[in-house]
Amino acid sequence: MIIYNVTISIDQSEHESWLQWMKNHHIPNVMQTGCFTHYKICKILSTQPDETGITYAIQYTCNSINDLNQYQEKFADPLQKEHSEKYKGKFAAFRTVLEIID
Repeated sequence: MIIYNVTISIDQSEHESWLQWMKNHHIPNVMQTGCFTHYKICKILSTQPDETGITYAIQYTCNSINDLNQYQEKFADPLQKEHSEKYKGKFAAFRTVLEIID
């Protein structure tokens, strides 16, 4: 199993609307691709002293690296673009791919 982890720090001024948009729009659209089996929204509690945003890790689980590759090749660009345009200048994000070994 593979976890596609998206870590996002969102400005406090946009936090509440962003979280609702993620829950009601973005994450359902990602899940509708059929590439992932489930997801978790995690709030990161440990932050750096200079951080001003609120940070989350969205963890999407898929059965194989092939499923993740399919998502990245067919679906990721327009979904990421929509997020970037809606919250331009209000967030920072990075992505990590993890393999579940136990």
